[in-house]
Amino acid sequence: MDNLDQTQTQSPKVSPLLVAGGLIIATIGGVVGWQYFREKPPEVPEQVQVQPEPAPVVEPEVIEPEVEIIPEPELAETEQIQAPEHEVELVEVEPLPTLDESDLWLQEKLPTMTWRKELLKLVIDDDMIRRFVVFTDNFAQGVLAYEHSPFVRPVTSFSAKETKTFDNKHQQVWEWDENSVRRFSLYVDLLRSMESERLVDWYIELKPLINEAYSELGYPDDDFTHTLQDAITRVLDMEIPKETMEVIRPSVMFRYKDPEIEAMDDADKLLLRLGKENLLVIKSVLLELNEKLARAESNS
Repeated sequence: MDNLDQTQTQSPKVSPLLVAGGLIIATIGGVVGWQYFREKPPEVPEQVQVQPEPAPVVEPEVIEPEVEIIPEPELAETEQIQAPEHEVELVEVEPLPTLDESDLWLQEKLPTMTWRKELLKLVIDDDMIRRFVVFTDNFAQGVLAYEHSPFVRPVTSFSAKETKTFDNKHQQVWEWDENSVRRFSLYVDLLRSMESERLVDWYIELKPLINEAYSELGYPDDDFTHTLQDAITRVLDMEIPKETMEVIRPSVMFRYKDPEIEAMDDADKLLLRLGKENLLVIKSVLLELNEKLARAESNS
């Protein structure tokens, strides 16, 4: 037992004399007090109502519900979260007609290729794919196959202004009439109204029929795209004359006064007759078309 326990068990020693004295004092006080209350009754004090202290308000203990926290499952290093797959809408591809039956198919598609639908009257809608292939093949070689042209011929013919000058052979010199180039403006507008990317998509779609028509010309294993690109390159490489061209008329037909120009291929001389502004527009359209055609061919 330690010191704290010993202190609590020991009783203090009280003197007998102190106990006896305390009893005597208590007896005398009780007698005197009784005599005093006999002679003068004590006044009864007014009763004071003591309001009981309000009981302490004990707020109820709010017990928060225990929430079980579930740890997120750990993903394995090799496990990957895959996004939901999107539904792929299947587009039904319209089958191509045969080459002999392709005109009706093309006649229905042509209006969707341009916003200048009134200019489609310039297109010959008979044997269109074969005309396109034959004319392009000849044009790439510098030859004009007018009987296979995809377009109707201009109503207005070439015109020139008569001058008073003569060449060294005493032939009268005619000056190029710039107004004559306007007969090609509608053809250029039709080409410009067509979106190049849609033209390339259409060409890729029709390529089986185009190559079939090309094989009929004696190119069974060749790709017509190379011939088309050669024809486009011929236009892009054509230099625009800086000076006004002069012509002579030794017969019914006009001829270029410059012998170098007259010696050019018929396809190149046709490009000159288009005029400077028209040729610039055609070059711009064909340059964009050629780039997208090359890109489409490399991806196919």
